[in-house]
Amino acid sequence: MNRRHALAALLSATALPPLGLSGTAALAQTVVSPHPLAEAWALWKTGYLAEDGRVVDELQQGASHSESQSYGLLLAATIGDEAAFDLIDDWTMRNLAVREDRLLAWRWLPDMANNVPDLNNASDGDLFYAWALIRGAERFDRPALRERAAGIARDLAATCMLTATTENGGQRLLFVPAAAGFEREEGNVLNLSYYMPRAMEDVAEATGITAFAEASRDGIGIMTDLAIQGLIPDWITVAAAGGYYADEELADRNGYEAMRVPLFLIWSGFGNHPAVRRQAEALHAAEMAEIPTPTVMDRVTYAVRETSPDAGYAALGGLVTCASSGQSGAAIPRFRVDQPYYPATLHLFALLAQIEATQSCVPI
Repeated sequence: MNRRHALAALLSATALPPLGLSGTAALAQTVVSPHPLAEAWALWKTGYLAEDGRVVDELQQGASHSESQSYGLLLAATIGDEAAFDLIDDWTMRNLAVREDRLLAWRWLPDMANNVPDLNNASDGDLFYAWALIRGAERFDRPALRERAAGIARDLAATCMLTATTENGGQRLLFVPAAAGFEREEGNVLNLSYYMPRAMEDVAEATGITAFAEASRDGIGIMTDLAIQGLIPDWITVAAAGGYYADEELADRNGYEAMRVPLFLIWSGFGNHPAVRRQAEALHAAEMAEIPTPTVMDRVTYAVRETSPDAGYAALGGLVTCASSGQSGAAIPRFRVDQPYYPATLHLFALLAQIEATQSCVPI
């Protein structure tokens, strides 16, 4: 698995070693008020948060990304862990806030003379960072965080939102993956997992930048159209003349990127969206064939190309199955730290989405 291979190409063993855990273990006691996920969050910190505030993605060269930092910041704000929030924010500002605008460089690599060799951003990392600041402003009663979020949102809208023509001659607003590198002669490359409708709506409401809400609605429409054909692909191209199709160069498959689409739709209150139902259908087919938890599937045939024993991916499957069926109770496993950063973080997100958006899908 190399989730960032495509991004790195365009833009230029799961055990974790010790991360200075004495500091992060102490942070487990800093949650300001009880939250249902406080215990799981404390475990997450011991596994993936270094004592200086760096969220470590060991499988990706031990790197940290604007994604990992923003995911950690959002969790800290939501759980109410102000000490961890400030640590993550401080490290991020010192190491990734190196662009001329208020967006973040997308990746920091350890053990290099130049830890940030590429100044391009990743729009999902910036979106989640702004959202985390907004949640932090409310959770910790710190209005200045909302002002910072507004600054990020302004620069993100200016650099990563483009108007494109639709098939019928209308217009749609695209949320592109980065400020540079994803515009081609034939159209714009999109990653639909970078669209998080709830985050985009919250950012629009908190900052008054309505483009986020507009782009969210247009993105949900694209997901609806693609779900008619099959599973959401990891990457798509929006043609210059209108229309869109799976980007075969960047993998015409439903994999480690697109698996976030149904999660984010459910979290945003769209548990009955066609893309969620498609994902549930494919997961059910794998279950009936007695195939372990799929992580990569053919988007049309549902053929399983990769599986994983990591609990976080099973948690996504349990949430998707429950939300799409309207049933009560979801087969979401208990949070575990013996899995890499990415499935572990999606595991917490699935639990958080259940609490915030689909209460009937209580883990069983």
